[in-house]
Amino acid sequence: MKILVISDHEEKQLYDYFDPERWMGQVDLVISCGDLRPEYLSYLVTVLRVPLLYVAGNHDRRYQTRPPEGCDNIDGKLVRVGGVRIAGLAGCYRYTAEDDDLQFSEWTIRRRVRRMGRKVWRAGGLDLMVSHAAPLRCPLTPRLCPKPAGLGLPCIHPELAGHPDVCPEATDPCHRGVAAYNQAISQWKPRIWLHGHNHIEYGRVPRLWWIGQTQVINGDGHVVLDLDQAANPVRGSMMVGL
Repeated sequence: MKILVISDHEEKQLYDYFDPERWMGQVDLVISCGDLRPEYLSYLVTVLRVPLLYVAGNHDRRYQTRPPEGCDNIDGKLVRVGGVRIAGLAGCYRYTAEDDDLQFSEWTIRRRVRRMGRKVWRAGGLDLMVSHAAPLRCPLTPRLCPKPAGLGLPCIHPELAGHPDVCPEATDPCHRGVAAYNQAISQWKPRIWLHGHNHIEYGRVPRLWWIGQTQVINGDGHVVLDLDQAANPVRGSMMVGL
């Protein structure tokens, strides 16, 4: 199964300059990790003629009154597509005082993860998890890292095995990685965890990283996954050339 993963940025090659000969028949499923206009998702599900699953990002309140046509919201759900078990969780940490059901306290996120855990248990496991916010890349942030730790600054504990030299964690509450997602990974052990929210152009934000044997992939813009190929440490299951 080949999956087109999209998030956060609309790309001209998938909209303004869409080439049917390049894309038609090349993917079996589209997954959106959030923060994309509903019209963009509706366009892709129409031209590609494959299922499109999505979770909402923190800028997607518009979906409440204008959901993407022909697409399936998997927030809080676990579905099967071609035998692949896929689950989704929308939103991110709360960062404003306004009433917004796509911003969550840490306690609420943990409760949502626990609810999903029961569905994962009933399904006998999970293959692919979709969220808008990312897991924590540094398990010590923000609990133990004193300032000036933060995105783009030198790591203050580089002695940790396999740790990046430069801190990958955002300092703002909106874009912090979600610790409850790391706990979910250790319990559910999905093959792949997809997320958006942290834009690649922020700098020092990786496209692919690993938590144990789980590939964590940032879908910002687009990536294509081939679930039938063996994962390698550099590319994981990501394809090149599409």
